[in-house]
Amino acid sequence: MLVPVTEHPRASLGRVLEDLGSTLLELLCGDADRSDGIDGVIIHDPLDEPAWSRHALVLGVGVNDPEDVIDLLGELGSRGGVGLVLRSPVRVTPEIAEAAKRTGVAVLGLARGASWVQLAAMLRSLLAHDDVAETRAEMLGGVPSGDLFALANAVAALLDAPITIEDRASRVLAFSGRQDEADPSRIGTILNRRVSVARTRDLEDRGVFRELYRTDQPLFVEPPESGLEGFTMPRMALAVRAGDEILGSIWAAVREPFPGDRVQAFSDVGKLVALHLLSHRAGADVERRLRSDLVATALEGGPEASQAAGRLGLSHQPAVVLALALPEEADASSAHQADRVAERQRLGDSLAMHLTAAHPGSAAALVGNVAYGIVPVGRSRDGAERGTARLAAEFLDRTRSWAPSAAAGIGTVTPDASGLSRSRDGADRALRVALSNRTGRRVACIGDVGFDALLIELADLIAKRGDPLAGPVARLLAYDEKHRSRLVETMRAWLDAFGDVIAAAQAVNVHPNTFRYRLRRLAEVGELDLGDPDTRLTVMLQLRLMADQHQV
Repeated sequence: MLVPVTEHPRASLGRVLEDLGSTLLELLCGDADRSDGIDGVIIHDPLDEPAWSRHALVLGVGVNDPEDVIDLLGELGSRGGVGLVLRSPVRVTPEIAEAAKRTGVAVLGLARGASWVQLAAMLRSLLAHDDVAETRAEMLGGVPSGDLFALANAVAALLDAPITIEDRASRVLAFSGRQDEADPSRIGTILNRRVSVARTRDLEDRGVFRELYRTDQPLFVEPPESGLEGFTMPRMALAVRAGDEILGSIWAAVREPFPGDRVQAFSDVGKLVALHLLSHRAGADVERRLRSDLVATALEGGPEASQAAGRLGLSHQPAVVLALALPEEADASSAHQADRVAERQRLGDSLAMHLTAAHPGSAAALVGNVAYGIVPVGRSRDGAERGTARLAAEFLDRTRSWAPSAAAGIGTVTPDASGLSRSRDGADRALRVALSNRTGRRVACIGDVGFDALLIELADLIAKRGDPLAGPVARLLAYDEKHRSRLVETMRAWLDAFGDVIAAAQAVNVHPNTFRYRLRRLAEVGELDLGDPDTRLTVMLQLRLMADQHQV
């Protein structure tokens, strides 16, 4: 049975604290054992009206004044909020403790060093259930299928050691509690959701991954002699396999090698983790396809667009479309193209996580080769496009290390779902400008680059029709080539200077009288009436198009 994307069962606050543990969150006051599940994660913005949902967990970014905390607790209590997260250290006054008790809203502290985006991403991983999951989840080894955090805690209890479950790229898929028993390196891995580049390189240089992937037995890994990045505690590691495919690995922070019986238990656990990873991957693929279909349908317009937008929770509110992509590489090898496909999917998944952290009501998915985001803008539409552009720029800065050539385009604000196709069209056109590097910016709003987008479309039309270069500019080019003259350069300088001969002459480093002579000569050769505005516009467009194509 299909479950609407807006009606997922949610984990409780107690479950969140159990899974994330003291590494990220600590309960400061209030009741974490209330039975209400968390329906959503909201980032509090005192300057904006949030899209409140009942049983929300609110991230109080920048909230530290006791009076502000008490006021926010009161508002959350009236709206059925579950908890309020504040940046540690938090001064819990008696008034705050009393307000938490009165409102039933728990107060939690976020560890220093962890970013709000990281926390929002982790919470999303914990709270999100498959859009197409059955109401009663299949169980694997007594743990709900694909619930990697519950599985991590179960494995940690069996092995009596804090663990992480990682994919082939050393990204953390899930982790157990008790991470405070491990070393600083493990804490950094949890906070960043992946093993650091330096530590990965160290493991590669020491042949750890090579040995790990060619054995089906747990491997004892000594820390480097240098204690790299706080890596001071040994690890027991196990590759997770499905047949010949390496799905990932399990890493337990230990003080000494496991005894024989625990080694066998670790090996047996690997088979169960493999089943969960396969289930998790299959569920994620189905969810991704469903969400991509809904986003694509909403953006295409037509009779089904409103229904798709409704399932995404975006029916009756203003929104703006963001388009993000990597440059096309036509001549790349098949292996490189496969890597490019994986990179695009990673870009789409990362964008979805980033937008969800900033705007819980957004929707994002990879459609074809472009990752689209539909961002609700709330009641105030003023500056929404600029705000979305800043959001895109922040995302591109975060992904610069592995996607340095990615670019983004921002469409226009639409009042409701019926205008999403127009906003998408604008975002696509702006994206082409950003990818062309015409403006030198990685993010472009269609309202700022409309003329550049028009030039690209005009070049497409000329290329499609196969029109040869003709008219005055063609005659000037032929004359320059034959006589080694500089009439085209003179024409461009004159147009750029708005007919100011003195400025144009300085731009090409010639005497004004010489420039005037060339101007008269180009008018004769090109058969140009320089006083005619239509002629000037035609020549200017041709020169711009030729410059874009690097012909002149």
